[in-house]
Amino acid sequence: MQSPIPPIVMTGEQRDNPPRFKAAAVQAAPVYLDAAATVAKAVGLIREAAANGAEFIVFPEVFVPGYPYWNWTMNPVQGSPWFERLYRSSIDVPGPHVDTLRAAARAAGAVVVIGVNERGPHSMGVLYNTMLTIDADGELIGVHRKLVPTWAEKLTWTGGDGSSLRVHPTRIGPLGVLACGENTNTLARFTLLAQGELVHAASYIALPVAPADYDMAEAIAVRTAAHSFEGKVFSVVACSTISPEIVDAIAGDDDEVRKQLGRERSALSGIFGPDGRPVGEPLIDDEGIVYGDIDLAKCIQPKQMHDIVGHYNRFDIFQLSVDNRPRQPITLTHDPVAAPLAPAPPPAPAPAPAPEEET
Repeated sequence: MQSPIPPIVMTGEQRDNPPRFKAAAVQAAPVYLDAAATVAKAVGLIREAAANGAEFIVFPEVFVPGYPYWNWTMNPVQGSPWFERLYRSSIDVPGPHVDTLRAAARAAGAVVVIGVNERGPHSMGVLYNTMLTIDADGELIGVHRKLVPTWAEKLTWTGGDGSSLRVHPTRIGPLGVLACGENTNTLARFTLLAQGELVHAASYIALPVAPADYDMAEAIAVRTAAHSFEGKVFSVVACSTISPEIVDAIAGDDDEVRKQLGRERSALSGIFGPDGRPVGEPLIDDEGIVYGDIDLAKCIQPKQMHDIVGHYNRFDIFQLSVDNRPRQPITLTHDPVAAPLAPAPPPAPAPAPAPEEET
């Protein structure tokens, strides 16, 4: 059954008095391929951001436990042992590492979005590029798996499905999330906007392995500004950095790869407003936390000019259909755990042979 009306993601009180809050975009490197240590680092950063007044905290893409840079610097055979290392150090959702992050969000009283490498529950070897959304009460309200891994990322991640393209009602307002290159997917972005998104979280990784004429920092800024301006929303974008530890692990004694991984303008984090302009100065390359004050009331007047999910669209001409059904590798016609099959009745006894007639 089709559902043409999206769920209510903003209360009447929030419409009367739109939320105002401080957001934090974390730009940091993971403790590479160490999930426990990276989660511990994330907990510390959540505490730091909350101590500075942040009620919304966004972390980079696959922050736990890191990004597979070897896909770009090695051939698939060379990179295969690294894939196994990543798989072994990735996390389960739900699981103890997620519980730690949930507890940190609850203690901070902040909504947290963080990227993780998620191990698929149905197959040893399946990894998802996943963004977790944790509400301020510590509840895990969103698990978004990146729909399409980008370019060399296809060597690592399985794509997600449309079930996680959802906008979540939170105390900071209607929140949607996308990972890295998904923020260039016009239909994915429109799917969130059409559900009432007013706060957008975009998570990226530093990409020094891009083509020589590609400015990753500028590309992040352009994409973020475009979504904010088109949708008249606030966007919080968080990007990872390249630590010396990552350079040593991936480059080894290869000077060319080492030089490549040290490339400048590979990361940008910040907050952008509904006019497409940054709220404060974005952070480029260096580790740190960018803060910005968000007032959702500032989304109202710009929509009078261009509201692409309202008056500035022609829904009699354009229609978008989204298949939001979860995709599973197998569909069982009967659940043997919930209701075991009754044992088959014993076979009926063979009929007795007819008595022979006497002659």
